[in-house]
Amino acid sequence: MDRYAVVGNPIAHSKSPIIHQLFAEQTGQSLTYDKILVELTAFDEEVASFFALGGKGLNVTVPFKEQAYRYADTRTERGRLAGAVNTLALQNDGTVLGDNTDGAGLVADLLALGWQLTGKRILILGAGGAVRGIVGPLLEQQAQSLLIANRTVGKAAAIAQIFPAGAVGVSGYAELSGSFDLVINGTSASLSGELPPLPTGLVSADSAAYDLMYGAEPTAFLRWAAEQGVGQSADGLGMLVEQAAEAFYLWRGVRPETRPVLAKLRAMIAAA
Repeated sequence: MDRYAVVGNPIAHSKSPIIHQLFAEQTGQSLTYDKILVELTAFDEEVASFFALGGKGLNVTVPFKEQAYRYADTRTERGRLAGAVNTLALQNDGTVLGDNTDGAGLVADLLALGWQLTGKRILILGAGGAVRGIVGPLLEQQAQSLLIANRTVGKAAAIAQIFPAGAVGVSGYAELSGSFDLVINGTSASLSGELPPLPTGLVSADSAAYDLMYGAEPTAFLRWAAEQGVGQSADGLGMLVEQAAEAFYLWRGVRPETRPVLAKLRAMIAAA
């Protein structure tokens, strides 16, 4: 039976084993999927051991996505652009391919929600690893504009420089102005009840708000969005399921139905 796993530190909270088991049952695939706690200094050794013992693929979560990028022998274009990978796949020739499915997962969830991206003004808050993975796929949707805002503008500029000149704008939080059709929170601060210092007027009833984070209760960012009167909002649980489906397809060549799995996962979190 083929073996897969997710590696990270911490890892106990991961929903990936549940998601992939549901995918396997749905598609009739025979596999096992575990979660592995990896010591911060032992990533390469743990991954090499996993593949040496017959493992076929890994999901990679914080804080190892950049190390996974370096570990991979080859990388997909979206993995290369992100500078980090969240999926490793053993190839037939014994090499390891690195991919980043985060952005594809985000776009798939946004479209499944019925949100339009083409021609829209998009604001992304934060400039960490999660944001690096989503910019490229969002640009492919031909938004009117895409702006990254961060406390340290230089970090936002470093991401913008990866892409064609003028494709991505950058700003500090205090300098933000105008209204946006979609605001995406790429910071983890809202899980701890914190928000960047955002000016008023960024959103309206015609805007949508999306938090890459998720939880049983609305995040601080989504509560802020509701107070600002946004028309639509969602957390990142759908993105989690959709990016997992991208990894599952890379490994197995079968694309699972995501929305039934998302509904089951949402019910499990609510009941916990």
